[in-house]
Amino acid sequence: MRAQQLNVACACESVAATGQTGFYSGAPVFVSAAHLGEMKELIATIHRVVALPAFQAAVLAGAPPIARLPQRTHGVFAGFDFHVGADGPRLIEVNTNAGGALLNAVADWRHPDCCDENNSAVRVPASRASLESDFIAMFRNEWRLARGDRPLETVAIVDDQPAGQFLFPEFRLFEALLRAHGIDTLIVDAAALEYSRGELRFDGRAIDLVYNRLTDFYFTDPRHAALREAYLADAAVITPHPRAHALLADKRNLVRLTSPAYLRSLGVRASDVDVLQARIPQTRDVDGCAEAWWQDRKGWFFKPSTGFASRGAYRGDKITRRAFGEVMQGEYVAQRLAPPGERLRTVAGSNQMFKVDLRHYVYDGATLLMAARMYQGQTTNFRTAGGGFAPVIELCDG
Repeated sequence: MRAQQLNVACACESVAATGQTGFYSGAPVFVSAAHLGEMKELIATIHRVVALPAFQAAVLAGAPPIARLPQRTHGVFAGFDFHVGADGPRLIEVNTNAGGALLNAVADWRHPDCCDENNSAVRVPASRASLESDFIAMFRNEWRLARGDRPLETVAIVDDQPAGQFLFPEFRLFEALLRAHGIDTLIVDAAALEYSRGELRFDGRAIDLVYNRLTDFYFTDPRHAALREAYLADAAVITPHPRAHALLADKRNLVRLTSPAYLRSLGVRASDVDVLQARIPQTRDVDGCAEAWWQDRKGWFFKPSTGFASRGAYRGDKITRRAFGEVMQGEYVAQRLAPPGERLRTVAGSNQMFKVDLRHYVYDGATLLMAARMYQGQTTNFRTAGGGFAPVIELCDG
């Protein structure tokens, strides 16, 4: 396809029109309209399956009790990550507190003439103003689903020691955006929250809604006791929440979604089973004979069942015996290797090839924004010189 040809041959550059630094790569990534349609179809299919009572019952039976608490809200910024190769897109994983959406929105990319909005052969990302409007509408909808017509007054953006987080600049951007729309917003260390008299509080102020950026998905850390109590008491709207993580982001769900017989037993329609099989690499629980897994390791990627951000993840063809022993003793899934895409770009005067994945930032089954992440090495990272977030340019004719 032409998109792949451009990705490995075109050296054009885009510029992020923002004061943020350290997050962006300068090369736009091309994707065909057909492949984009396939990714969106898969996202919609997964949401249909996850909505089935039989699927939810099976997943939640093995989830922590806190995840079984019914919720009216959907959860903001689910992230669906894809590798796109010659045979089309393949879903690698799903996250429920995917970072980077606002950083990509404010980049407000300036594209070369071949990729700008005046070229009818391409479709460029939505404007910053449009995306910010969509993000505000999403937060307000979460509040409306949970609290009806009551006014949303106070939001806390919550993480562990937020000022020390790599994406802290994005927290500041969200703080400014929400305040610009009349919502009092604070950035709060989760350990500083208090639950008292039926309210979640920080420094004496009641919190209406928590934008949850923690990776303690079920609030098991003692530092998160106040957040846990408030969630169990429905004292604050917390988004994304433990139930969303269990239903969407636990990697054991990929095992379920790539088992045709299991899906049919739940009543999943045949056309949806076909889509799931075609676009999610086969995923299995890592159990049984260690020696058999070792012999077959080169065709698999090993991931912790409840992991995130590529931590503890290993390519089977590069794994050491020591790391493999940890895999066999931990709770891991193995996913068939689906190589990432590639993108050429020039760094310090030298042409280099980067690996690429595509992230859809999703709310209630609909993509709000798509961004690329460019990197080198085994797993997605922001350490590569010349790597980082990049804009996605859709080719209307493939």
